[in-house]
Amino acid sequence: MPSTKTLPLVKDSERLESRLKEIPAVPGVYLMRDESDRILYIGKSKKLRNRVRSYFRESQNLSPRIAMMVQQVREIEFIATDTEAEALALEANLVKQHQPYFNVLLKDDKKYPYLCITWSEEYPRIFITRKRRAGSAKDRYYGPYVDTGALRSTLHLIKRIFPLRQRPQPLFKDRPCLNYDIGRCVGVCQGLTSPEEYRKIIQKVAMIFQGRAQELLDILEPQMEEAAEDLNFETAARIRDQIKGLQSLSAGQKVSLPDDTVSRDAIALAADTQHACVQLFQIRAGQLVGRLGFMAEIPRAGTGAPPLQSGGEELSELSLASPPWQGGERGGVEAGAILQRVLEEHYQNVESVEIPSEISVQYELPEAEILADWLSNRKGRKVTILTPQRQTKAELIEMVERNAEYELARMQRLSDRNSQAMQDLAEILDLPEVPRRIEGYDISHIQGSDAVASRVVFIDGLPANQHYRHYKIKNPEIKSGHSDDFASLAEVIGRRFRGLKEEESSATDFITDLTDRTNKEEEFSDLGKSKKISNLSSVSRTISDKPDLIMIDGGKGQLSAVVAVLREMNLLEELRVVSLAKQREEIFLPGESLPLPTNSEQPGVQLLRRVRDEAHRFAVSFHRDRRSERMKRSRLDEIPGLGHHRQKQLLAHFRSIDYLRLATPEQLAEVSGIGPRLAQQIYDYFHP
Repeated sequence: MPSTKTLPLVKDSERLESRLKEIPAVPGVYLMRDESDRILYIGKSKKLRNRVRSYFRESQNLSPRIAMMVQQVREIEFIATDTEAEALALEANLVKQHQPYFNVLLKDDKKYPYLCITWSEEYPRIFITRKRRAGSAKDRYYGPYVDTGALRSTLHLIKRIFPLRQRPQPLFKDRPCLNYDIGRCVGVCQGLTSPEEYRKIIQKVAMIFQGRAQELLDILEPQMEEAAEDLNFETAARIRDQIKGLQSLSAGQKVSLPDDTVSRDAIALAADTQHACVQLFQIRAGQLVGRLGFMAEIPRAGTGAPPLQSGGEELSELSLASPPWQGGERGGVEAGAILQRVLEEHYQNVESVEIPSEISVQYELPEAEILADWLSNRKGRKVTILTPQRQTKAELIEMVERNAEYELARMQRLSDRNSQAMQDLAEILDLPEVPRRIEGYDISHIQGSDAVASRVVFIDGLPANQHYRHYKIKNPEIKSGHSDDFASLAEVIGRRFRGLKEEESSATDFITDLTDRTNKEEEFSDLGKSKKISNLSSVSRTISDKPDLIMIDGGKGQLSAVVAVLREMNLLEELRVVSLAKQREEIFLPGESLPLPTNSEQPGVQLLRRVRDEAHRFAVSFHRDRRSERMKRSRLDEIPGLGHHRQKQLLAHFRSIDYLRLATPEQLAEVSGIGPRLAQQIYDYFHP
């Protein structure tokens, strides 16, 4: 039977020309797909037909990355929009949803914190977080801020200037705490201020993080003068102190430009062969009010295949002393494209008042006109995007670029340190290759009560929080007054790796079968293709989740318990497991009575210590949460069939748990809603 496999569009001129004629010359978004119907690239344009056609012109000088992509395109879809601004917003949403391999993708860099204001709550909270949660659309995140210390000190000073809620939970039930008495809080916990009045205070704080501190000063100064004229000196003094505090916030800024009437952002990047570090400086009223940081991943020049495949040549190292990318391009990825992606991502998540009138960029953006029009529509005023070449603005870009280089160099040092630690650990443990994925396990309890376990995962020497897991110990013999760390660890390891052998066997069989079918160019339907791709993704995930090293917090006893359960599952030969004892930081191997001769300051041992400490921290925090939850619950919660309403009736009748414990079944049955059977259950609970 002849194969009906679809040829790439670049090799099928008739189908390509027919498809291009179907695409209209209007604004919109285009999606390029491969033979497996996976999306390779998502782009936008003012004229879809012209943009898509440009990819297939022989005279077009495409970068190696885009040229590789064009060779794989089997189908082109498009979505027409009314305006360029709608196309930009739609492209951003689709890229976030599908994460196409050939698009410039921003990484979520968790080392940079955000400041969050929870406008979705009746009384909004203000706090610093490193996780930008997709909760309520009303909540606002400012950042990510590069200088964590400066952010914390700013928030600390703001809480001294404005009377904000100081505690996440009330200290007392019937009265406010000392913060209310000294004017640091407005009594939110007791409802002593209305939500409307409190939101007005939060609005002033938000203006500071929007770079509008001068506007806030212009508002506060007339209020101070008006209060003084009305002889309301206490209010005037409070506003005066707020003005002084706000002035002190901007007194120590490092940048001051002569043109203080224009608000502007300056953006630049520095890059190596794998990552680009982007810095964005926010200048308002001639002063630097914020410095944000972003990370972008750069696909390797020869890696044209999707992530499940590999191949390609390595790029040469980039010298930070020279201009980052000659011609604005590195490895087939334009620097301007990365800057444009960062700006689009950033300005989609800010309010219109935070958009500056001018944006200075290090390299020209590929679609600067579309971005400027979209920003102008959002702001309601003209927004200019320029690439300065001389004088003060060019010096500002150079300073931003220099800061990006410093941050990139810091990341490179951290990466080198982790690589050295993994290499050293591989030599210590005589591993065939460096342990990219390390899993650490620990147990936490108090004399057996609320026993829990933790699993932490380090990938390439760094914590991978998304793979962390908690375990509640299910062994009925482990309870208050009786603990068994050996049995607990054996239970957790058994639950973690149960079925791994069967999954790996199925994965190997599936890949072999898929390879044979592909080599024979066997015909199968589109539905069959999509199922195979879905299964292949699941198989890849199963294999990638297998750890290169398992670290147990403990000594020889804990290690022996884990080794025994792995031997029962026939996994001891496949999984490398060690333990790290706390007292002398000694590493024990299975079957060895003596620890390895190591130095506690070796990079590899330090890496294991970081894994052990993180596993311990994660286990202890979960144990404390469970213990606190148990202590908050009433003992009556443990009686089956006794709901909250009946508990209230019992306590209202007997006044306390002590009197309730002394009651007979007949006395318990006298309470409304408590029948003889439930009364006997309550009595049996207190008199086992």
